[in-house]
Amino acid sequence: MNKVYADANTAIKDITDNAVLMLGGFGLCGIPENSIAALVAAGVKNLTCISNNAGVDDFGIGLMLKQKQVKKMIASYVGENAEFERQLLSGELEVELIPQGTLATRCMAAGYGMPAIFTPAGVGTEVANGKEKRVFNGKEYLMEYAFDADFAIVKAWKGDTDGNLIYKDTARNFNPLMAMAGKITIAEVEHLVPAGELDPNYIHTPGIYVQRIFQGSNYEKRIEQRTTKSPLSP
Repeated sequence: MNKVYADANTAIKDITDNAVLMLGGFGLCGIPENSIAALVAAGVKNLTCISNNAGVDDFGIGLMLKQKQVKKMIASYVGENAEFERQLLSGELEVELIPQGTLATRCMAAGYGMPAIFTPAGVGTEVANGKEKRVFNGKEYLMEYAFDADFAIVKAWKGDTDGNLIYKDTARNFNPLMAMAGKITIAEVEHLVPAGELDPNYIHTPGIYVQRIFQGSNYEKRIEQRTTKSPLSP
């Protein structure tokens, strides 16, 4: 099975209106920039997007929000996107806010083939409204369903032609969990190498989870910067 695609446009070509997408990243760190740009260019609509955040107004998922491509946003943090706030308050955008750990665990459950998980996060808050509750050892838990995403779109530092992925530092974040969870996982990487070139001891996502891979280009990586302290003067 050939998993290698020429570019983002060909890798996302069959994503259609009303699809449910997982998009890796945390803030602007480790986001699939090329794939998001291709989705914007494709103009697909009524998307449900599952991501830790909604980008900013002019970058990341914020670009899709600007074009009114997102019908529903499932996220943990959305505080840096003015257009997101405007669409939410005007009723144009459906939003489901989820505790960050719950978001991660629902991704993991989908990857593990588990239908649901139980978590204490959100008990006694609005998050619990309408959800089944169970008591274990005297403590109340909410039942949360695993996500059901058509596609997971992730970003890795390095990958091989079999789909094995290595993430770099904190850009790993939600990417490994989402890579396991989509029915079809699309991975964009900064460096694409032949199968067998990656050290198996350092692979974070095995290629069995990845159906499509391509080498991206022109990454802005706006938030992935090395900050060093100036040496002390003698």
